[in-house]
Amino acid sequence: MEKYLFNISIKKMFINLKKHFTRNFLNIPGWRTNRKIVVIESDDWGSIRMPSKEVYDTLIKKGIKVDKCSYNSFDSLESESDITALYEVLTSRRDKNGKYPIITANSVIANPDFEKIEKSGFQEYYFEPFAETYKRYPNHAKSFQLIQEGIKNEIFYPQFHGREHLNVSRWMFALQNQLPETRLAFQHRLFGLSTNITTEKRKSYLAAMDYDSDSDQIEKQKILKSGLVLFESIYGYKSESFIAPNYIWGDGLLPILIDNGVKYIQGVRSQSHPNLQSDKNLSIRHTLGERNHLGQLYLIRNCFFEPTLSQQSDPVDSCMRNIQLAFFWKKPAIISAHRLNFIGEMDEKNRSKNLKSFYFLLSGIVKKWPNVEFMTSDKLGNLICATE
Repeated sequence: MEKYLFNISIKKMFINLKKHFTRNFLNIPGWRTNRKIVVIESDDWGSIRMPSKEVYDTLIKKGIKVDKCSYNSFDSLESESDITALYEVLTSRRDKNGKYPIITANSVIANPDFEKIEKSGFQEYYFEPFAETYKRYPNHAKSFQLIQEGIKNEIFYPQFHGREHLNVSRWMFALQNQLPETRLAFQHRLFGLSTNITTEKRKSYLAAMDYDSDSDQIEKQKILKSGLVLFESIYGYKSESFIAPNYIWGDGLLPILIDNGVKYIQGVRSQSHPNLQSDKNLSIRHTLGERNHLGQLYLIRNCFFEPTLSQQSDPVDSCMRNIQLAFFWKKPAIISAHRLNFIGEMDEKNRSKNLKSFYFLLSGIVKKWPNVEFMTSDKLGNLICATE
C-alpha cells in the first residue's frame, strides 16, 4: 500500500512539474512589455448551442449523451439576463486608467435557418443573422440592444469568430444522408452534437473552417469572406482580429482575412492546419508577436478562466497564477474565457457560480497589480505593432 501511494505521489509530482514547465515555456518566446496588460478573450457569442433545457432533457431520453459534454450541458444563446449579469461584474472594477475590464467577444454572426433548410428537402443551406436568431428565443428580444450598449460603454467588444460555428459542408452531407442523431438534433434546432458523445462516425461539425478537399477549402474561403462582410454591416466596423472555431484553419484563408481588414490572429500555442494527405491535421506552433508571410500578427493565449470546462476546485487561484507567470516573463496576460462560463439559460447556478468567481478574479487582479491595464485583442495588436 505504501509503495502504491508513493508511486501515485511521484506521478502527481511529475505531472505538476510538466505543467509548470509547459506554462513557463509558453511565456518565454515572443514580444515582451513591462506593462501589466490583461486581455479577456471570450469565444462563441451569437452562436446557438443547446436551444433549451426541454430539448436537452428530450435528447437524454432519446439516448443522446448530451450530459457528457459541457457545451451541450451548459452553453446556449446568450439571453438578456446573461448579458446583464456579466455587465454588472465587469462594471464593478476599473484599471489604473479608470477603464472597466472589457470582453473581446469573439462572435459568430449567423446561424442555420432550420426552417428554410428543411423546406428545401435538405438540399440547400440557408443562414440567418444572429439578431434574427434572438427573435426565435423567449428571453432574447433585447440581447442585441444590450450588446450595442456594451460596445458603447467599452465593456463588450465583438470580434470575428466566423460566419457560423458550423462546418456547413459536413453537416449538410450528414443531413442529406440521414445520419440519425444529426437528423434528430436538427428536429430540435440543434447542430452542435460533439463527436465525443455521438455514435456517428464523422468529423466535427463545430470546426467551421476545417476542410476535406480542395473544393471544400474554396467553399470555406467563400463563407469566410461573406461572414466578414456581414460582420461589418452589422457592427459598422471591420474586425481587426479573428479566431477560428476549434482553433482550426488553413493558411489559404489568410489572404481573405487581410483583404477584409483582419490584422491579428488570436489563438492558442498551436494552430491545427487541415491536411488533405492525412486524417490528422498538422500542428503549427506560433508565438506572441510572430508575423506570417502577409504580415499578420499572432496573439497567443497564456491564461485560462474556464471553470465550466475544467471543473477546477479554485479557478480563480489557477488563473491568478497564470497571470503572475505571464507578468514574470513580461508578457501580457491573454485570458481564455469561453461564453459557456457566463450562461445561465440551461443552469442558472452555472452562471451565478462562475460570475462570482469572475468577480473575485477581477478584484484579485486590480488589488495585486494596481497598475494593470485592461484592453481588447485588437488594441493589444496595435500596441505590439507600435513598439516593434
